[in-house]
Amino acid sequence: MKWKKGLTGMLLAAILCGAPGVGIATPAQASAGEYKFDFGGGTVETGYTGVSASLSYDSARGYGFRTPENMRNVSASGTGVTSDAVRFLATGTKSENTFDVDLSPGLYEVSVTLGDTSRSSIAAEGVYQVINMTGNGAKDRFQIPVTDGQLNLLVTEGKEGAVFTLSALEIKQLSSNPVTNRTIYIGGDSTVCNYYPLDSSVQAGWGQLLPEFVNTNTFQIRNMASGGQIARGFHQDGQLEAIVQYIKPGDYFILQLGINDTNPKHNESEAEFKDWMRDMIRQVKAKGATVILSTPQGRATDFNANNVHNAENRWYRSAILALAQEEQTPLVDLNVLSSAYFTSIGKDATLALYMNGDTLHPNYEGARELARLVAQDLKGQGLSGF
Repeated sequence: MKWKKGLTGMLLAAILCGAPGVGIATPAQASAGEYKFDFGGGTVETGYTGVSASLSYDSARGYGFRTPENMRNVSASGTGVTSDAVRFLATGTKSENTFDVDLSPGLYEVSVTLGDTSRSSIAAEGVYQVINMTGNGAKDRFQIPVTDGQLNLLVTEGKEGAVFTLSALEIKQLSSNPVTNRTIYIGGDSTVCNYYPLDSSVQAGWGQLLPEFVNTNTFQIRNMASGGQIARGFHQDGQLEAIVQYIKPGDYFILQLGINDTNPKHNESEAEFKDWMRDMIRQVKAKGATVILSTPQGRATDFNANNVHNAENRWYRSAILALAQEEQTPLVDLNVLSSAYFTSIGKDATLALYMNGDTLHPNYEGARELARLVAQDLKGQGLSGF
């Protein structure tokens, strides 16, 4: 079997090939079905296998870069595994400039740690896996089914002109069955997306906090939202592609867009917005999954003279309501739900849930309250897992 051959070579290479700063590299396989790689030209951390940018994939070894000529060793500002990294010079979800690891067929959890970067995304198997990781040493993880005997992963652009680096990679086999656990996929914009560090960022999107209100023994959360996104972009830029590749019966796709779509600079009419949204709904439903539409919350300052918060006419809400009815999808009217909550706590408390000097983007606590409202409403509608 390819995996067994790769594993034997991996252990042999660890013994024979010294890593910079240590003499002998630690085997990548920490235990059965578990691998840990430390990237860059510096000292290799205990328990990891060192991988320099020049290391070409070799089937006997079982891992390496497919095009090492497009890789560079770089320093990083962290400590331990984040003190150095490799930089990807060729990027894009379809790029062949990947780090390849031979794995037996099954379901794996992949944990990634970036080096120094402003905004980077993770791609594997030709599609996005994690969107827009931000900040030096950012960490995240995802599940991925491996069916062809090899994982092919790279770091790619989340922002044009940024540097895309990888400090560490950990791979753990969860099952020999190459099917993801039940999943809640989320699409949206900057009010929904993840910010890093995930557990302590100042700004947050409600998709980032949704795991606190979901039965994670039943569901994993895959938040594919990104800042500034519109319906056309989510449809065309690779985020929908990744969801459609993996989504299956029993999964959910929560989709909230509209805020940026109303900005004239995007030249997207309400009718066009509705068409893009409808096609996404239909593509996901064709895979047997459940689509849930959500309307965006309003601004912190949407209070009237009677201290009632109301933002019902914002963000193409009428098109979202119509789509939910026409396509027979569940609806979370977060616009109305959040307004009722904001009215109940008052102006000052509402403003405290948003970023300083920003009436649109929630802070960490504000995102938690929005996530709570979403989960509470879905539970009330009888959807399992909430």
